[in-house]
Amino acid sequence: MTEEQSYTTEEISKLLKISKLTVYDLIKKGDLVAYRVGKQMRVDATDLEAYKQRSKQLQSPAHRAAVDSVPPSESYSGTGSDLTNHTVHSAASATPLSRETFPASSSMTGNPLSAHSARHLVITGQDVSLDILMRYMEKQTRDIRPLRSFMGSLDGLISMYRGESDLVSTHLLDGDTGEYNLPYIRKILIGWSYVVVNLLTRPAGLYVQRGNPRGLQNWTDLKQPELRLANREKGSGARVLLDEQLRLHGIAASHLIGYDVEETSHMGVAAKVSSGEADVGIGSEKAARLVGQVDFIPLVQERYDLVMLKKQGNEAWIESVLRILQSPAFRQELQSFEGYDVSRTGEILYEV
Repeated sequence: MTEEQSYTTEEISKLLKISKLTVYDLIKKGDLVAYRVGKQMRVDATDLEAYKQRSKQLQSPAHRAAVDSVPPSESYSGTGSDLTNHTVHSAASATPLSRETFPASSSMTGNPLSAHSARHLVITGQDVSLDILMRYMEKQTRDIRPLRSFMGSLDGLISMYRGESDLVSTHLLDGDTGEYNLPYIRKILIGWSYVVVNLLTRPAGLYVQRGNPRGLQNWTDLKQPELRLANREKGSGARVLLDEQLRLHGIAASHLIGYDVEETSHMGVAAKVSSGEADVGIGSEKAARLVGQVDFIPLVQERYDLVMLKKQGNEAWIESVLRILQSPAFRQELQSFEGYDVSRTGEILYEV
């Protein structure tokens, strides 16, 4: 059986004549499909070709004319429910991460599974806990090939609604109810059967410069004048958390310098604060520890949940994921990360 060619990130950077950081950014945003073999990320030749073809289409005169005809979107200033509706509308016109992005391959490098025995399983999210989950899934479920898409929580749910993702991680606060995730999931996944299960709970809050020179301690302190913000991209859980807190505390987004400049990860936001380019950012505690030279002010405990579609063919791997989440070995591994609360890990929160 012929083995499909695959490339390392370094080889991709040379082929496309871009930096390795740009390659990682493409992978993180879900534009370039990659999978992990041990500690190394690899990209199949067919997935690289699919990315190149999409890039050519986006640069075509017809596509540019269509984009130019679309008016600029207005900034968001509404409730959590309004935010869901706004995001569904704007994401619906985006280039989808379709099943065609994941063509069947003869076999995966470093994995004995073949296209005839393995199906692709698209998992969205950025937390390191998902890497651990994928490792357990690869060991215990031999008929699937997990693939990561590093999109944000809202974009992940929208991709699930369109049938493009199988397992979505989400941490979305609804400011009106104080509830995490379920208000958004119920509104977006209309017509689907799914199960929501807790992965973990973790602290979220403010990244501030070492020593906290601006004295930021709570959300109302974001009213301080001339405050420079390192912001996340629209659709991410951290961005929704910030926007909801700004709305609830009556703070205009335009009050924050840099609100419209977006980073695509917690690490990117923490790095901006650490370098002195920003005074404050929003994110999880773990990124602050990894970046260093930045202090973390915890403000909320956010629930990080998984959503899995209950459709034909998914029953076996859903049961496998539930067993993994409820296993002592998996919980113990998550507990090794400071700040991760696994008291509800594996608990089914909602099912329809």
